[in-house]
Amino acid sequence: MSPLCETFLAADALDRMEPFYPLHVWVCRACFLVQLSEYVRPEEIFTEYAYFSSYSSAWLKHAADYVSMISDRLSLGRDSYVVELASNDGYLLQYFVQRGIPCLGIEPAANVAKAAEARGVETKVAFFNDVTAREFRADGMQADLVLGNNVLAQVPDLNSFVAGLPIILKPTGTVTFEFPHLMRLFEGNQFDTIYHEHFSYFSLVSIEGIFARHGLTVFDVEELWTHGGSLRVYARHTADESRAVTERLRSLRAREESAGYRRLETYTGFEGRVRETKRKILDVLIDAKRAGKRVAGYGAPGKGNTLLNYCGIRTDFIDFTVDRNPYKHGRFLPGTHIPIYPPEHIDQQRPDYIFILPWNLKDEIMTQLAHARAWGAQFIVPIPDASVV
Repeated sequence: MSPLCETFLAADALDRMEPFYPLHVWVCRACFLVQLSEYVRPEEIFTEYAYFSSYSSAWLKHAADYVSMISDRLSLGRDSYVVELASNDGYLLQYFVQRGIPCLGIEPAANVAKAAEARGVETKVAFFNDVTAREFRADGMQADLVLGNNVLAQVPDLNSFVAGLPIILKPTGTVTFEFPHLMRLFEGNQFDTIYHEHFSYFSLVSIEGIFARHGLTVFDVEELWTHGGSLRVYARHTADESRAVTERLRSLRAREESAGYRRLETYTGFEGRVRETKRKILDVLIDAKRAGKRVAGYGAPGKGNTLLNYCGIRTDFIDFTVDRNPYKHGRFLPGTHIPIYPPEHIDQQRPDYIFILPWNLKDEIMTQLAHARAWGAQFIVPIPDASVV
């Protein structure tokens, strides 16, 4: 049982009832899509959202590098048109704007879209699906490039969403999507990336099936470092045969199949490893607290709230956490009620251990906090296995 991981609490909400929902993961025997049950409508999660992409320097660089690469690969220019789905605060489209390439963001969270508009990124507040896609098409919108980063997992009606892609894509256009790779999630014990705001978890095997159902062919793939290991897939209209399926896509598909991603036992064996990871994390924290050490958190990401609630880690183990996002300052983590402060609070309190909740950014965070070693602080990295650095 777990709360919604992006619902950060104000102080006056701490003594009220807080809803928890089952966090149970299912796999389809037919297409091997890994899914959660939908307990809360997307409108309740994403209309007012606490996640702003621009607070990670590493993620901004990743976005800028993508824009440079894809602009060259597709020869995008002033006569092109780019659409990003779930464009957040304009973290990526701002780099298309700088190049003079026309673009549009479609973002369901009004508060986040407002931040994008302030960056000069035209943004429509809407949930994308086949219905809204037809409305955009009727208004004359067709894109040379449709992209989405870490959005597919957050779509409860995948068929409606993917069906909208070919509607707004030009006949020779390209779709790119990035999402955490299920194979890396399993291999790295990344159970904390499972939470209610993520309805689905993808292998290449499952994503090819979903896209094919709606007239799209995945023709290329890249393996990325982001979010503990992600895929970037490239797709086109199936009728557009100008680009052949690449060898690296065939190779990854073969790796997944040989690793068992078309066999149910590959999925059902994951639970036991997750339980052992929980025990190792608690071992590290129990030893630290029994030695009289102070532990602070760094970051307040959604994944951190899955980890903390599943492990039963509250203020008896972690005194506070810090985050660069001002929206979260003065609030409390859902379920565990750990208080959130600005990053400089770590310098003021000088804890003995710093527990890195966004472990996928551990190198960036340990560089930012290199000065903490001066007072003897050590870092705890919980995934894939709890380690002290």
